[in-house]
Amino acid sequence: MNVEVKHELNEAEISVERPSTADCSDECRSTVQPKTEALPQHPQTRRRRQVKVEYDNEDNSHSTSKTECWEPLDWRKQLGFIREMRSGRNAPVDNMGAERCYDTEAPAHVRRYQVLVSLMLSSQTKDQVTAAAMKRLRAHGCTVENILSTDDEKLGKLIYPVGFWRRKVNYLKLTTAMLQKDFGGDIPNSVEGLVRLPGVGPKMAHLAMDIAWDQVSGIGVDTHVHRISNRLGWLKKQSKNPEETRKALEEWLPREHWSEINWLLVGFGQQLCLPVNPLCSMCLNQHSCPSAHRSSPAKRPKAGSPPSPSPKSSFAIKSEQSGAAPAGETALSTRKQKRMLRNTS
Repeated sequence: MNVEVKHELNEAEISVERPSTADCSDECRSTVQPKTEALPQHPQTRRRRQVKVEYDNEDNSHSTSKTECWEPLDWRKQLGFIREMRSGRNAPVDNMGAERCYDTEAPAHVRRYQVLVSLMLSSQTKDQVTAAAMKRLRAHGCTVENILSTDDEKLGKLIYPVGFWRRKVNYLKLTTAMLQKDFGGDIPNSVEGLVRLPGVGPKMAHLAMDIAWDQVSGIGVDTHVHRISNRLGWLKKQSKNPEETRKALEEWLPREHWSEINWLLVGFGQQLCLPVNPLCSMCLNQHSCPSAHRSSPAKRPKAGSPPSPSPKSSFAIKSEQSGAAPAGETALSTRKQKRMLRNTS
């Protein structure tokens, strides 16, 4: 009796623990089946994601290392020579650039506005002409209110003969009106806000941020910086316009040099690395510059003319003489001497 009872109990337990598929409902099948299908997917998906992340990280590390490693050959030495050649600070940009064209005694927002106006006038214009126009504007009253109240004809006479002066009259009026309406009479304190103004491009925006707001947001690249950077081989490949040059320079040039690179290269381009017939024989970088003596073939000195001093000695003398006359005054005195010689003869 005991054996039979135990046997029956065991069969009952087995029937409860292992139900037959025939007695199992549809809900039981639906709950069991998804579990058996979903389990093997998790380790496979996790392994794929790990492999993909590792591959992307390796790719990014290689690309960043390549970008950081590239730099022009001997650029530090070349930059040091340019600093030495610019130690006299007697180029037109040093005495008549945007840093010298605003009224130092005016309120801060007026000074910033005058910096922006001088940068807008300087496009396609020599520094001497821009400085003279800014002097007339300051005497007239170079403020947001005065410029808006001045008619176009009068404003054109004040800024003439800057390049494209008629177009710049329109730009000045539109920009000044936008400054009064949207910025309370001050200039924007960001590159994005500055480039929204009519007649203001990336070069002017970065220079305005540096001069007016004392913030280095980028490199101000004009025709001089664009030309000299390509001549020195400071770019991976030749650029077609100043904006391409700016992006290429900012990829490798350390940020601590961004502020000085504009006035260094602009003055260097005004005095030695000229657009046509650069004075390569007077440049300290003539042995490392890949473009040296290509555009300025060596000229034979005339018979009886004294030998020209070496570049190092001439620049050393200029840096030692504190009271040296600017280049413009030297040229003017030379013309006067020639005129006096002609009259006496």
